[in-house]
Amino acid sequence: MSADIRFVDVTPLPVEAPVAVEGLPDVGLVGALAALHLADTLEMVEVAHVETSLLPPVMVLHRGVLQEPMRILGTPKAPLLVFTSEVAVHPALVYELARTATDWFASKGVRGLVSLGGIPTPNRMDIEEPAVVGVPNGEAAMASLRQAGVEVMQEGFIAGAYALLLKEFGKRRLPGWALLAQAHLNYPDPGAAAAALRVLSGMLGLSIDVTPLLERADELRVKGRDLMRQAQASMGSLGKTTEQEIPLMYR
Repeated sequence: MSADIRFVDVTPLPVEAPVAVEGLPDVGLVGALAALHLADTLEMVEVAHVETSLLPPVMVLHRGVLQEPMRILGTPKAPLLVFTSEVAVHPALVYELARTATDWFASKGVRGLVSLGGIPTPNRMDIEEPAVVGVPNGEAAMASLRQAGVEVMQEGFIAGAYALLLKEFGKRRLPGWALLAQAHLNYPDPGAAAAALRVLSGMLGLSIDVTPLLERADELRVKGRDLMRQAQASMGSLGKTTEQEIPLMYR
C-alpha cells in the first residue's frame, strides 16, 4: 500500500534552529503523554499537520477548536518542535512517514531529534522510578548522551517510528537520540512519560515541571485506554515485541 503523505505548514516557526521531539503513540503511550504535557505546559500551537489517506477520517476537538490528529507543535517559549499524534500510526504509514517527516524537519533547520518512548518492562508495577536509557544514531549523539549522564543502551532491538526516524536523521548527518523509559506494555504510563521528560529537560537545559502530569495520572490512564488499544494493534505489525529479545551477535 503506497502512503501519500504531506506535511502542511500552518504558521511560521516560532523559534530558529529548534530540536525536533517525537512523541507518537507507542509502548505505554510514553511519547504521546510527554508530548501532551509539553504542549500544555509550554502553551504550544500547531505549526504544521500531516495529511494522508492512511489516517482515519477523524478530527479532534480541543477547547472547541477542530484540530488535525497528527500535528507538529511549537512555541516561542522553548526551542522545540513536538511531533505527536492522537491516533495510532498505521503500519503501512511508518516508513514513508519517517522519510517525509525527516525531510520536513531538515527543511526547517532543526538541530537534531529526540524521540521519547517506552521499553516494555514486565515488572513495571514494582518499579517506583522508571529508569531511562538512551539510543544514539551515531558517535556524536552517543557523546552527547554520555555528557548528559544518560545510560546508553548497549544491546537490543528498537522498532517502530522512532527507530526509522533515528535512521533517517543519521542519513542526513543530523544527530538523533531516543530516550526510552521503563513502561507498561499494555497500559498508558504517565510515570514513565514523566521520567523521560526529566531526562529531556536535563539534556536540553529546559525547566519542565512534571508534577501536573503525575497528578493527572489516573485521569490520563482512563483517557488513554482507546489510543493504547489502537497503538497495540499497530505495534504488533511493527515488530515491537522484538524489543524484549536479545540479538544473536554478542550473546
